[in-house]
Amino acid sequence: MNIYDIAKEAGVSISTVSRVMNHKGNVNPETRKKVEEILEKNNYTPSAIARGMVSKSMKTVSVLTVDIRVPHYARTAYTIEREFSRRGYEVSLCNTGGELEETIKYLRTAREKKTDGIVLVGSVFNTLCKNAEISGLLQNIPVVLANGKLELPNSYSVLVDDRYGVSLAVEHLIQKGHREIYYLRDMDTVSAQLKCEGFIAEMEKCGLKNARQQVLETASSIEGGIKAVEQLIRRKQKFTGIVCGEDITAAGVVKALLHYGIKVPEEVAVTGYNNSEYAKICEPQLTTIDNKPELVAMMSVQLLTSLIEKTEVYSSCTIQPELVEGQTT
Repeated sequence: MNIYDIAKEAGVSISTVSRVMNHKGNVNPETRKKVEEILEKNNYTPSAIARGMVSKSMKTVSVLTVDIRVPHYARTAYTIEREFSRRGYEVSLCNTGGELEETIKYLRTAREKKTDGIVLVGSVFNTLCKNAEISGLLQNIPVVLANGKLELPNSYSVLVDDRYGVSLAVEHLIQKGHREIYYLRDMDTVSAQLKCEGFIAEMEKCGLKNARQQVLETASSIEGGIKAVEQLIRRKQKFTGIVCGEDITAAGVVKALLHYGIKVPEEVAVTGYNNSEYAKICEPQLTTIDNKPELVAMMSVQLLTSLIEKTEVYSSCTIQPELVEGQTT
């Protein structure tokens, strides 16, 4: 039995049944009682689709991220899901792997299900959303990009100033007396590029030349950090500081340095990025950059809710990271 059957049996319009179910006024008490009795008799539970047709909102949000196994993405997506749930929304969480086709697939599904809004988690979507098909799928639907920027209508951003974040790490090492500093670029995203730019700019600002030649490409992993250290040692490069774009890479760096008998931080100082669990379990504990994923998540939820419900004035915003000093510097 659906809402039309209920209306027919009660001899009223479907809008009257809707007002009764949603406890709205403007219903004759006798009519309300009659409709409620029919609803109870038939154990009627309105479907989400029926509610959406009446309210013009499905109260659903789609969250697309790269890989929920990555602690940074997990912290952000978890907070987004919990906060939207608290606000009465259902959340669909999608792992795209950073792949174009997977992103298109999930966005198509979101459109088909008439989701109220979309949160994209990760700067990789800066690049993916330049695709014409994705841009088309995001038309006429509220979108918030967590740590990125979209040039699309009805789209807003919660940015983290990653350029500034890495500059904090470089400034910290220079204040500690380090001059031979290398940067490990361990991802290929807009965020990774901004981090690299932050390293180069801060090095040059402090009068340290050849900063571009002190950037090494490696993988974002423990193995990536280990291989980067092996490469520096093999090339007989002089280095007293290593700045990493991710905590997990920095943990690999520390592991490799200790393996080769190099003291941390007495001989080589190391910094990570994300203030993740990797930073805390690393021994010695990493000095890292806190890019505040929970705050990014909360701001993203607040912004998207405002877009969906049109309840507040909304605008994109930028969050400033902070240095968290550990024992590796």
